[in-house]
Amino acid sequence: MDPFREFGRSLLFFGGLLVLIGAFFYFGGKLPFRLGKLPGDIVHRGEHTTFYFPIVTCLVVSFVLTFLFWLISHFRR
Repeated sequence: MDPFREFGRSLLFFGGLLVLIGAFFYFGGKLPFRLGKLPGDIVHRGEHTTFYFPIVTCLVVSFVLTFLFWLISHFRR
């Protein structure tokens, strides 16, 4: 395949990915759930410090990305 054609395809893919990420940030405040504040995320508030570990959010994002990449690889065959 022509290297410029492959480069163009890569640019289109990453451009579409940036559009999706931008739309998520733009419309993210209007979603019915708050990603990052799910039940099961660990928050410890001390006197002068706060420790926050979004374990459930990490798992949800991991499952969604794994499914999307599996779906993409399934249809590329």
